[in-house]
Amino acid sequence: MKRLIVWTGVVMAVAFSEDLQEAFKKRSLAAEEAGLKEPFRGVTANGTVEPGLFPVKSTGVSTEPVRKAAVAFLAGLTDAQRAKTKFPIDDSEWRKWMNQHFYVRQGVSFLEMNDKQRELGFALLRASLSANGLKLSRDIMKLNETLGELNNNDFAQYGEWRYHITVMGEPSKDKPWGWQVDGHHLIINYFVLGDQVVMTPTFVGSEPVIATSGKYKGTSILQEEPKLGLALIRSFDAAQKKKAILETAKPANNNVGEAFKDNVVLDYAGVRGSEMTAAQKKAMLGVVAKYVSNMDEGHAKVKMTEVEKHLDKTYFAWIGGTEDSSVFYYRIHSPVILIEFDHQRPAGLRNMMKDQSPNKEHVHVVIRTPNGNDYGKDLLRQHYAMHKH
Repeated sequence: MKRLIVWTGVVMAVAFSEDLQEAFKKRSLAAEEAGLKEPFRGVTANGTVEPGLFPVKSTGVSTEPVRKAAVAFLAGLTDAQRAKTKFPIDDSEWRKWMNQHFYVRQGVSFLEMNDKQRELGFALLRASLSANGLKLSRDIMKLNETLGELNNNDFAQYGEWRYHITVMGEPSKDKPWGWQVDGHHLIINYFVLGDQVVMTPTFVGSEPVIATSGKYKGTSILQEEPKLGLALIRSFDAAQKKKAILETAKPANNNVGEAFKDNVVLDYAGVRGSEMTAAQKKAMLGVVAKYVSNMDEGHAKVKMTEVEKHLDKTYFAWIGGTEDSSVFYYRIHSPVILIEFDHQRPAGLRNMMKDQSPNKEHVHVVIRTPNGNDYGKDLLRQHYAMHKH
């Protein structure tokens, strides 16, 4: 009996963990079944993909550092870890990502890596991202630790290391391949073909966005992005605001391009770039650049050139108030990029809040490449057309 009493806490913890895992598995499978029932088409404005937007070409920006980092990362894994981390280049694993913490993810997690393997994982991110992009990723992971602390140290659901890496295809100089990091509030899909890169869908966010206590007190993310959006909407005249502001009230979440929304049909709305002043166009490009600059500098410049080419057909839309204290949603939408910023309702902290309406401490950001090139799918399609597969 004494032995049973001594070990009761452990037995209950193990049982709870197993029950939790089974519940997570069921929810994950249900989400995947619903989300993947349609073949990939991509985000469109009217259900039809606009062709010819993403030609296969040389960018002049080397991806060799990323390839070498991926090779080193894979070599540093055990055989068992490597076997569950590698997938074919056209595997549906690309599309199996979700922001929610309960999602059962594939690949190898930072939680199960040793220190050397973690450094190799971060080296892959470092080679692929800018310094700001790497810092944002790490800070999101740290804030997920904060969320665990705020939930009575619930590290079965939350935590700094609950992020998984998968690699699709063989890291190559001329053949398509890529990698994915997937976890709560941090998803990066990174496709490579030669020296071309597509880094979408990307999902970043946190709850909270500022740690006021705990191990990572003082860590904060996504502070400039809302300010840039506010500055742009405030620069509009009355007629422009009437077009841009779709709703003045914001009682709920508004992002439409999150997990398993690869084929969402989202019509253009708001103020079109061609209706903006030169200063407003420059400001909108500045907002886009804030997000795109999470890529390495060279490929970020390539992407911004692509965005500028379609600037007159780029729309800015807004939901919510425009005061410093307001919560809001905004999106920038063109044929080649979709960015959504959203103040969300409480989720991981909902039991601690009387007010369940959107707040500034829970933020979601989604970045996508419309018209069929999320995950580099359009580049892969063209590659297959040029090379027997």
